[in-house]
Amino acid sequence: MEDLTTGLLKASTVVLIAFVLRVVLAFAIRRVTAFLLAKPPEGLQKFSDRASALLGTDTQNLRHQQRVKTLGSLLRSVADVVLVVVTLLTVLAIFDIPMAPLLASAGIGGVAIGFGAQSLVKDYLSGIFMLVEDQFGVGDLVKIDAITGTVEEVTLRVTKVRDASGTLWYIRNGEVLNLGNVSQGTTSVIVDIVIAADEDPDRAIAVLREAVAGLNEEEQFSGSVLEPPNVLGVGSLDGARMTLQISLKTAPNQQWAPMRAIRQRAQQALADAGIRGPKLPWGSQT
Repeated sequence: MEDLTTGLLKASTVVLIAFVLRVVLAFAIRRVTAFLLAKPPEGLQKFSDRASALLGTDTQNLRHQQRVKTLGSLLRSVADVVLVVVTLLTVLAIFDIPMAPLLASAGIGGVAIGFGAQSLVKDYLSGIFMLVEDQFGVGDLVKIDAITGTVEEVTLRVTKVRDASGTLWYIRNGEVLNLGNVSQGTTSVIVDIVIAADEDPDRAIAVLREAVAGLNEEEQFSGSVLEPPNVLGVGSLDGARMTLQISLKTAPNQQWAPMRAIRQRAQQALADAGIRGPKLPWGSQT
């Protein structure tokens, strides 16, 4: 009876210590998470600043917050599992309960569950690596297999992507085989300007260079156009059409407004200079 009482006291002490450790660890994880949410570490802050300047997007804070919250939740779950397992094994050892049969049974059950939950484990592991490697985040424009859209939420199991039609796709992280992030790096595009084939190309090129000069320095494009547009010259010559090409380098997915501005200014400048567009074939609709 005395041994049982002593064992119960020891087991109660172990459980109490485990409970206190859980409270302390949860508090520490919450404090670290709150600190990272309020102010990222210096190295991460520099990365975020560079990314914000390069991407020209306001989603960097949201991206960082969701990543920190998800990793904080993962740390709390791992801490809980470790504490429960260690506490259980310690209590069993106190009462001299043989663990070998229990471990063998748990191993068999774990194998059975593992076969049934392979896809779930795969999803979670893939989600962890996606978050740690920062492959994409909230607000990024991504291409996942046949789906193209904007990332709205990233969790350990699924990623939510909304495409151009408004459809919200739930993509299991373990099923992501081919991933392209359009919002990382830069975007380079070619703007085609078509004129009549019998026009002087050198004169047209000079007019276009003057029309698009300084576009990157204008306030409305200072955060999206990274370099001055470059008039490359004649890209193709086809019958009555001569195509002049202008290269444009912008922040990711920020090319649309500058491209429209280039086309508008090019059309106006060419018209003012008396440079004609291509002649339409007889019978074509205007």
